[in-house]
Amino acid sequence: MKVLVFDSGPLINLSMNGLLYLLEEFKKSFPNIKFIITKQVKYEVLDRPIKVQRFELGALRIKRLLDNKTLELPESLKISSREIDKRTKHLLDEANKLINVKYHPIEIVSDGEISCLALSQILTEKGVENLIGVDERTTRILAEDPKNLEDVISRKLHKKVKLATKNFDHFKDFKFIRSTELVYVAVKKGISKVKDPKALEAMIYATKFKGAAISWDEIKTLKKL
Repeated sequence: MKVLVFDSGPLINLSMNGLLYLLEEFKKSFPNIKFIITKQVKYEVLDRPIKVQRFELGALRIKRLLDNKTLELPESLKISSREIDKRTKHLLDEANKLINVKYHPIEIVSDGEISCLALSQILTEKGVENLIGVDERTTRILAEDPKNLEDVISRKLHKKVKLATKNFDHFKDFKFIRSTELVYVAVKKGISKVKDPKALEAMIYATKFKGAAISWDEIKTLKKL
């Protein structure tokens, strides 16, 4: 069994682009993969938006995937929310003291995306191969290139920030996938309903413009693969 832990970003991205059905197709093609969301992510994509008229339809789309077991909660893996909550709090505390503005720490990540890291850590410790589906740049930079956080956060906030530490051991060894790579796999595996020579290009651009942090150079590379 393998696990793909979803942050809210890719789910919202796929929903807005009418591509959530790809997850159901993936489940048919790869029955040994479980798609998991934490309770924190569930709150962001279902529990909160379903109460807002503007976002209710998107929430119902997510609910359908939970109802038909395309998406599942960690309890299906015998991992309790309490265990995830404890790990999430620890990682959140560590992450949100990494960057200072005028010597004051600032919040750079949310509990939703950090809960995904927490679950990933627990799965790795149990020997379960896993990926984290996340579109947001900061979380990936935190794990993949933390020394670049200063530049990323400074551009994002339009103000100068400083790293408060050089110790990023809590955020090592995570593996990520964006909605862009998910649609790439879908097209290459032939499970996309969009059958056109330009389908790959169109779907990559669609995910970028709905929030996937991917550079134009990365897009060029994907299109050539």
